[in-house]
Amino acid sequence: MTIETAPRRAHITRRTLETQISIALKLDGTGAAHFQTGVPFLDHMLDQVVRHGLLDLNVSAVGDLHIDAHHTVEDIGIALGQGLAAALGDKRGICRYGHAYVPLDEALSRVVIDLSGRPGLVYQVDFKREKIGNFDVELFREFFQGLVNHAGMTLHVDNLRGSNAHHQAETMFKAFGRALRMAIAPDPRMSGILPTTKGHL
Repeated sequence: MTIETAPRRAHITRRTLETQISIALKLDGTGAAHFQTGVPFLDHMLDQVVRHGLLDLNVSAVGDLHIDAHHTVEDIGIALGQGLAAALGDKRGICRYGHAYVPLDEALSRVVIDLSGRPGLVYQVDFKREKIGNFDVELFREFFQGLVNHAGMTLHVDNLRGSNAHHQAETMFKAFGRALRMAIAPDPRMSGILPTTKGHL
């Protein structure tokens, strides 16, 4: 694994026997994205995060898709978590917390984030079917678990209602993007200050 950082940016390269992942992340972006992962529905969900989070994100992935998408999806989550941690640095002056509710027709999801330095995932999503196209929806949890473990983030993802699995997924990824945008935003009243009494995050 290699990590290159610049102010509020990171480039991550992660190579294992199962996947080769490259991520370029800019926190203060415009919603520009390019994805080449071999997992089209994940690309669609990442595009929601980028657009609603106002990030710039490029993801290139080669994985053992001849087996299934598990390793590729999980490792993209891991690499994105590493990128977030690297781009945020010591987290001075950020808001730290973020939350969002996002509806799409009958579906509604809530996401709450704490950039606490402590990985934790609470994931309450009851999908109405096991696959969206050929994408196995249980892999979303693997994506978020990898992300929180390596970003050092506490993340609550709750799908409050929904009968269409595509809508359920889209609301939670849009809500994640908007909550992340709030959490990473500079707080002008906290300039140069860590948002914690512990001395570090």
